[in-house]
Amino acid sequence: MDQKIINLFDRYTHGGMSRRDFLDRLALMAGSAAAASAMLPLLENNYANAAIVAEDDPRLTLAEGEIAPGIKGLLAIPKDVTGRLPAVLVIHENRGLNPHIKDVTRRLALEGFVAFGADYLAPAGGTPTDEEKAREMIGALKPEDVLAYSQAAVKALAAHPQGNGKVGAVGFCWGGGMVNALAVADPSLAAGVAYYGRQPDAAAVPSIKAPLLLHYGGLDERINAGIPDFEKALKANNKVFELHIYEGANHAFNNDTNAARYDKTAADLAWGRTVAFLKENVTPAA
Repeated sequence: MDQKIINLFDRYTHGGMSRRDFLDRLALMAGSAAAASAMLPLLENNYANAAIVAEDDPRLTLAEGEIAPGIKGLLAIPKDVTGRLPAVLVIHENRGLNPHIKDVTRRLALEGFVAFGADYLAPAGGTPTDEEKAREMIGALKPEDVLAYSQAAVKALAAHPQGNGKVGAVGFCWGGGMVNALAVADPSLAAGVAYYGRQPDAAAVPSIKAPLLLHYGGLDERINAGIPDFEKALKANNKVFELHIYEGANHAFNNDTNAARYDKTAADLAWGRTVAFLKENVTPAA
């Protein structure tokens, strides 16, 4: 698909235009409204492809609900595991806790983590099935409320009876930015993994204590514009971090429910790095 069309969709999904304007511009790029309609299924998420790990996988204990007052989401824990496990907070994209992020949560649990996919729209009634509505609701959230929600989730996971007391966080898109913000604000965070997330202000970098793993798509001009200042500040303050740019990959390259932007090669490489990084940093030394 033409990169200009993918960039147009990215701008639309991140609040740069209304759906009507997006569809009008897409029709112009595609050559007709009919051609634009044919492209939409490739641009939008198809959650029929979301269950890499089944919702009733017998290897997992799964529960949707609260892990602390008001902190709701999907908790996934591997069965038949002895000893305490490291915990990971999973922070969703700007569409809320959708089937794809629930699947990512289940995948992390199978890797040996107490994994919690938090629903940041829970205080507003929960993630709706309408993605347009979910984006509007995400846009209405206050940064200070989001941060408080993240910190409450980390605290609850640190105290989970099957956890080892250490908590990492993984976030995607909007959630990647929230992982970076959490790393700035919460010294108890053991590790942060941000997939194509908005960077914090360079002046805030000295406050970061957790080691960071940063994934970016090479074609993601919007987010990548913030890399130089962030990387410079991390180096200047002697922070522990890994930064990877996946050439030829778009924003949201990990989302395997999106045909236009998913990049299996980049996603698999980033996932392997993510699991290894988390195991290194949230598992106590022997």
